[in-house]
Amino acid sequence: MTDTRSFSAGHHAIAILAMALVVAASNYLVQFPVEHVVGGVNLADTLTWGAFTYPIAFLVTDLTNRRFGPSAARKVVITGFLLAIVVPMIFWVFNEAFTTPRILIASGTAFLVAQLLDVTIFDKLRRMTWWKAPMASSLIGSVIDTLLFFGIAFSASFAFVDALFGMEDGSLAFPVPFLGIGGETETLLWVSLAAGDLVVKILVALALLAPYRIILNVFQPTPNGSTA
Repeated sequence: MTDTRSFSAGHHAIAILAMALVVAASNYLVQFPVEHVVGGVNLADTLTWGAFTYPIAFLVTDLTNRRFGPSAARKVVITGFLLAIVVPMIFWVFNEAFTTPRILIASGTAFLVAQLLDVTIFDKLRRMTWWKAPMASSLIGSVIDTLLFFGIAFSASFAFVDALFGMEDGSLAFPVPFLGIGGETETLLWVSLAAGDLVVKILVALALLAPYRIILNVFQPTPNGSTA
C-alpha cells in the first residue's frame, strides 16, 4: 500500500515563496563580487555573494521532491521560476540598477535546466541512503547551473543580449589571475568567478545536508515518489 501525501495550496505557496526569494536574492547578489583578500587570494576575482544563497534552491526542490514527489517538485520549480523572473523584471523597469535582462535570461535558463535535472536525478536515487539523492542531484545541478549562468551572463559570446536591450556590454571577458591566486596562470574573469562560485556552491550544498536531514525528521517523506 502506498502512503501518498497531497500537495495542498498551502504547501505550494510556501515552497514557491521560498524558491522565489532564493532566486531573486541570488540574481541580485551575483552582481557583487566578494571584496576581500584572504591568504593573498583576491576573492573579487573568484567569488560573488550569490554563491552563498543559490544552493538553498536545491534544498527547497529536494525537500519538496522527497515529501511530495517529482510532479510537485516540478510545479514548484516552474512556478517559482516564473515568479522569481517576472518580479525582478518589473523592478528593472523602474530601476535598471536592480538587475539586467541578460542576467535574468541567464538565470532563468540555468535555473530551469539545473532544477529540472535535479528533480529527475533525485527521483531516480530516492530509494538509496537518505543523503545520496540530495547530494548527487545538488552537485550535478550546481555544475550545470554554474556553466549555463556564467556563460550566458558574462561571456563575450552572449554580449549581443545586452545589445538587444540597448544596454552596455556586461561581459566579464578580461584576463585575471585564476581564482585570484596570482602568478602567471590567467583566465577570463567570468571563468574564474564561475570556478569560485562552483566551489562555494558545492561546499554549501554539502553543509545543507544537515538541515535537510533535520527537516526530514520533522516532516516524514512520502515512501513512493509519485503524488496524487
